Amino acid sequence: MKETRLDLRGLRCPYPVLRAKKALRDIDIGGELVLECTDPLTVIDVPHFVSQTGHALVAQDRQDDLFIFRIVRKR
Repeated sequence: MKETRLDLRGLRCPYPVLRAKKALRDIDIGGELVLECTDPLTVIDVPHFVSQTGHALVAQDRQDDLFIFRIVRKR
């Protein structure tokens, strides 16, 4: 499946989650969305958003001040 990447560096919550929500609407079921964020609160907000919306958080990583999330659209 195609991977879509969003560079959300510098955006504060709730904007990374809002952008992810919008991007997931445009991705086919089974497609992957990769978020690159710098706001430390995304570590809480993104997993919560994913679980509440029925998608799958398949990877979460941190590289220095960069938080990376890999989400698979499930519905």
